[in-house]
Amino acid sequence: MTSKLRQQTRDAGTLEKFPGFPPRDDMQNSLHLYQRSLMESLVEHLGNYDTTIVLGEVPVRWNPSQTRGHRIPDLLVAFNVDREQAIEQNGYSIRDLGKPPDFVLEVASVRTAENDVGPKRLDYANFGIPEYWRFDATGGRRYDAPIAGDRLEAGAYQSIEIIEVESGHLHGHSNVLGLDLCWHHGNLRWHDPATGQHLLTFEEEHQGRIAEQQARIVAQEARAAAEERIRQLEEQLGNNRES
Repeated sequence: MTSKLRQQTRDAGTLEKFPGFPPRDDMQNSLHLYQRSLMESLVEHLGNYDTTIVLGEVPVRWNPSQTRGHRIPDLLVAFNVDREQAIEQNGYSIRDLGKPPDFVLEVASVRTAENDVGPKRLDYANFGIPEYWRFDATGGRRYDAPIAGDRLEAGAYQSIEIIEVESGHLHGHSNVLGLDLCWHHGNLRWHDPATGQHLLTFEEEHQGRIAEQQARIVAQEARAAAEERIRQLEEQLGNNRES
């Protein structure tokens, strides 16, 4: 249904687009989402690339022409929507995509922290976003907690339980993502309860590939050494028989 609407509005030339917004002037997204490839690992885990949106710093409004009240979460996830339409519109229009995002997350910074725990929280609830999460790399100096989540119930956000697994390791469960969000010694991690493992970052995948390659080289060298030893023993056995 969404795809049909998208095709009709595009053909008619009436697909509204969001205005451009200036980029953030701090490094929190780069440090905690992009450099650690957390968005990419989430995209890979969730799949369904045509109908699942996993994007950062995407403006959210009821519609693109709304003049006030837009929000730009650091991370947005939405299921069963037309991803290409959101990209073409340069933002998330709740009216045009037919539903609010399913999940948003904010990363604490000095400039945005107060707004994230106050007005943004109210606006995300009014938008009808089922889950709103906040991550503070400082351990709670900018927000009131290292990691916090809210779940929408009867139109209002209720706090999601956060558990301290061990010192420096907190997590809470996202029903929307089917994952635990973890504050792990100042880093944000996705944890899959089904496997008991974190989703791998780019660096972890890279190191894993290096380790696999090194293991293959060691195995090849060991096999070659064993084959050479067998050859030597066979040669020695043959010499003994001749003598």
